[in-house]
Amino acid sequence: MTHTDETKVQPLVENHRAFLRFLERRVGSREEAEDILQEAFGRSLEKLDGLGDGESIVRWFYRVLRNAAIDHYRRKAAAGRALEAFAGSLNAAVPPPEVQNEICGCVRTLAETLKPEYAAALQEIDVEGAAVKAFAEKHGISASNAGVRIFRAREALRKQVVRSCGTCAEHGCLDCTCGQPRASHAS
Repeated sequence: MTHTDETKVQPLVENHRAFLRFLERRVGSREEAEDILQEAFGRSLEKLDGLGDGESIVRWFYRVLRNAAIDHYRRKAAAGRALEAFAGSLNAAVPPPEVQNEICGCVRTLAETLKPEYAAALQEIDVEGAAVKAFAEKHGISASNAGVRIFRAREALRKQVVRSCGTCAEHGCLDCTCGQPRASHAS
């Protein structure tokens, strides 16, 4: 780094705390503010040489941070939309009633060993056929949170079934040999 580069970097280093406060007020989290600031520092260092001597580096960097905060919210909104879409797609994953009636008794028993919120999600969404959005409203959570919950519940149940049933679980557990009677789903 040349002497000129160091003189351009110095104002950024000296204003680190002010930059962090600026971002924290905008994003509401110190951790997110620190991440955004570090990323902005990294991307900006190579652009410092292109700045003219008349332009205030600090003023320029505040513009960089303002844009970085806007980008942060855009990414966050996009992630939220993706989770909402995922939650909505889960409704299509509910099996038809004739398949629901063939749920192995051991799977129901294993589902009851999961966290209560996972067991409730599986029961209401997968067994009873409730919409993810309706489940979310009933339990006072967002649809995206409900989508994540049912995903995690299915994963936890899958792991329990594999532990309990072994290779039978890999083939859909349609011919269960665990000795449990098949449960009929009463609507």
